[in-house]
Amino acid sequence: MTSAPDLAPQQRATYREVLANRRFRLLFVTRTLTVTADSLRIMTLSVLVFATTGSPLLGALTFGVGFLPQLAGSLFLGSLADRARPRRLVTAGYGLQCAAAAVMGVAHLSVAAVLALNAAVACLTPAFSGVTNRLITETLTGDAYVLGRSLSNMSASAAQLLGLAGGGAAVELLGPRTALLLSAGAYLAAAVAVRFRLPDLPAPEQAVRHGSRRGFGSVLRHSWSGNTKLFAERNVRTLLLAQWLPPAFVAGAESLIVPFAGSRGMPAGSAGLLLACLPVGMLAGDLAVGRFVRPTVRERLVAVLVVVIGLPLAGFALDPPWAVCAGLLLVTGTGFAYALGLQRPFLDAVPEASRGQAFGLLTAGLMTVQGAGPVVFGAVAEFTEWPWRSPVSRRCAWQGAWPRGARGAASRAGSLWT
Repeated sequence: MTSAPDLAPQQRATYREVLANRRFRLLFVTRTLTVTADSLRIMTLSVLVFATTGSPLLGALTFGVGFLPQLAGSLFLGSLADRARPRRLVTAGYGLQCAAAAVMGVAHLSVAAVLALNAAVACLTPAFSGVTNRLITETLTGDAYVLGRSLSNMSASAAQLLGLAGGGAAVELLGPRTALLLSAGAYLAAAVAVRFRLPDLPAPEQAVRHGSRRGFGSVLRHSWSGNTKLFAERNVRTLLLAQWLPPAFVAGAESLIVPFAGSRGMPAGSAGLLLACLPVGMLAGDLAVGRFVRPTVRERLVAVLVVVIGLPLAGFALDPPWAVCAGLLLVTGTGFAYALGLQRPFLDAVPEASRGQAFGLLTAGLMTVQGAGPVVFGAVAEFTEWPWRSPVSRRCAWQGAWPRGARGAASRAGSLWT
């Protein structure tokens, strides 16, 4: 197997060296494929549920239920990432997501059943994502590991953009059933690739020593006790919060872009373009900091880059024009490269026997706080006298938020579903 060389912690790696590792390349491609499928599935279901029920709450719940239950899954099932054979667990995870998308595409499910099925899959996601991240830590070393995480972050941002932007167009052009079956096909392709290309690695030694097959109750106990131990470690707790809190605040602010654009009378479609500025900035920041900044400098720049995340958002208080808003959001996005400076310290702080669970907890926590941030910020905005509370502003915000294809699909989704 071609692999990235073993690097000293402070020796700079390159993206080419990281992508030369076959195992990482397989995990990278399959994860990118499934993130795209996730976004396509959630976007399709959100548009359909809103169109068929007319309820913004149910539409939002459909979007959020794919993320919020992940914390519960991490707390009670996270230890699976350190106790199961990796190939079996990853293949099973992608296969389960494939089956769920296929069922929703073929069967006539009620909204309650759709929400329940998405929540169930989300609960199991931390175990699958945790074992994938654990494999990456075992495959890449030193700065190659940090750049591997950088590549994963960039591909996830691009995949989310592709899935969300294509979701509305897919529903309009292909119909909701075909769009959901398309996402199921992407999950199936990822499962087949992992099954036949990833070596059948054994379970971690500590899982074998302590008996990895003691039943579901053992998984629950080990997951809960493992998370308790992780939170008890001050360094681990601090690094988790450092990776959770900035995205939570930005997600909260991001959720107000749509009403902000509508209340200011910005051009139609401007809110959607503004929302795209953040991930574009994130891609640029990760690429620049990962490629051109030395490992020691990255770690020293963490605090500075966190300031870069928050400071531009304060500029919205000055009611700037649309182009300036876009620039502020681009700069905010670049600040998310701060996380690259935390990757090596976090890896060093986490006990080797709990790495899979720790990364599952990290990912689940990120999803949860990014779901909670908009709720908190939205509640604050709801009870303040901001101009976006008028019906006209809300209508403008809705028209600006959705891509044209998604709006057309939403207006006809009731007939498309059948």
